[in-house]
Amino acid sequence: MFGVRLSRALSPAFKDAALAASNGVPGLHAALCGLFAAREAILTAVLAIDCDIKKMIRKSEVCRRLMTGPSVGPITALAFAAAIDDPHRFKKSRDVGAYLGLGPQRYQSGEIDYSGSISKRGDVKVRTLLYEAANVMLTRYAAPLKLKSWARGIAARSTMRKARVALARRLAIVLHAIMRDQTDFKAA
Repeated sequence: MFGVRLSRALSPAFKDAALAASNGVPGLHAALCGLFAAREAILTAVLAIDCDIKKMIRKSEVCRRLMTGPSVGPITALAFAAAIDDPHRFKKSRDVGAYLGLGPQRYQSGEIDYSGSISKRGDVKVRTLLYEAANVMLTRYAAPLKLKSWARGIAARSTMRKARVALARRLAIVLHAIMRDQTDFKAA
């Protein structure tokens, strides 16, 4: 009466059920065949990109060290290493947060001095990946960490969003120190 009910789209039987249900419907079967062919091509390309990323990580000592940091995966490590490039161009690790746009935005005019949200001046992709790593650390990372408890304290005083941004900034500082000192992350 209201159409065909298919199984869940992520199950392996979905393709067969959809093609069987579309059999006999003019145009629909051909359209679904084209969509499934495009899906297979995309999945093949994603697997190839994943293999390339794994090869790049295996070749890079810096990226392997960065991945010792909590909730830092291959893509975050590669993006951070590419954005920072030479860690010695920053006097202090604290400067990296501002470089990536994770520092507070300032507005000053006469007697007005306003500190607002983050400046968003740096690399958007790296900032997004650090924010996601901070979110993973706060929500899914099970091991106890001083960084995590520090950010939880900020979340208790303010909001979870501000805690994520602060943790992303702190994570950038830690990752820069790992690059500069050529050491692994040591949980304290």
